[in-house]
Amino acid sequence: MPKYAILSDIHSNAEAFEAVLDKCRSIKVDHYLFLGDLVGYNTDVRRCLDLAKELNFLAGVRGNHDEAAVRKDGEAPGFNTNAAIAIEWTRTQLTAEDVEFLDSLPYRRNVPGTPITLVHATLDSPETWGYVFDSHHAVGNFSYQLSQLCFCGHSHVPVAFEKVPFAPGGRLVEVMEQWEHSTVYPPADDDFTISDELEVRLAKGHKYLFNIGSIGQPRNGDNRASFAVFDSDAQTVTRYRVPYDIAAVQAKIREAGLPERLAARLEWGR
Repeated sequence: MPKYAILSDIHSNAEAFEAVLDKCRSIKVDHYLFLGDLVGYNTDVRRCLDLAKELNFLAGVRGNHDEAAVRKDGEAPGFNTNAAIAIEWTRTQLTAEDVEFLDSLPYRRNVPGTPITLVHATLDSPETWGYVFDSHHAVGNFSYQLSQLCFCGHSHVPVAFEKVPFAPGGRLVEVMEQWEHSTVYPPADDDFTISDELEVRLAKGHKYLFNIGSIGQPRNGDNRASFAVFDSDAQTVTRYRVPYDIAAVQAKIREAGLPERLAARLEWGR
């Protein structure tokens, strides 16, 4: 049975993307799924687009940075100053073929032959780019989720929710704390380590919503690239954290004249 790698928020970070693909090859991933935001923030627009096309994603969706990069009016609504500067720079790197590729991505996608739905933001209104941060927002998402699994990105912060068929007291949606591991990385205590892998075993009849974090710009205090793998045979979803050459990416950002904040936050993981 196949393994599916779920990749999100690559943001033109080739070093992180390539480190993740090396890991995927080592664990023998069969198919790749994409949750959006291939571009934005970082500088390796061409390399990341080429890698994505070579992977031939089984299914993918667009992110808000992908959409902003191909807008005909040149606007970037809702973007902060640094993000807007990066998108304006990104547009100068895109070919007509790239624009067509990014613009072809849908807002949400059910993956044929699997129990998986993909969306960058939320299932209820994916084009408005809302966030799922807590169980209250997750309840709304589950009301639109017909599949067992939904994977999303957008916030760059890993979080997961489980909807059970019945629960005492009526609380049907729970936060899966083991998925987050929000402890700051690297830990201050030398004797404490954070696992490179976090596995969730799926229960029959339960539904799950996983935000898998970001490959290209993590924001949960752990600066390693984050992605997930669904093993359809073992019935598990595993989140992996992979180190990469952050200094190399920072040097490219500075050389391109993009805002210093975009370089600094890669090291912070914030």
